Amino acid sequence: AIEGWIIMVTNIHEEATEEDVTDFFSDFGDVKGLHLNLDRQTGYVKGYCLVEYDTSTEAEKAIMGARGTELLGKTLDADFCFVQTPHVSTQRGRRERSRSPLRK
Repeated sequence: AIEGWIIMVTNIHEEATEEDVTDFFSDFGDVKGLHLNLDRQTGYVKGYCLVEYDTSTEAEKAIMGARGTELLGKTLDADFCFVQTPHVSTQRGRRERSRSPLRK
């Protein structure tokens, strides 16, 4: 990854704070960044967050450590946020586009 390895954590308790989540995920490595989305109307956490690590090893440890673990009474799930799509070989170095559906 260019800037780091980002994991998405779901089933975060609605009253969790950024500090709660950062403390939990610092056990797996140095947390480079954390994005905890809040609902504008209620002010509570939406239920997911993005955690960024410097290395893939730290991110993998966090995913394995968070899956099935409870934080504030809710069982977490985690996985990599982005995956690299396979490269499609094309003629003249251009990527092929998917065909548009036939018009009736």
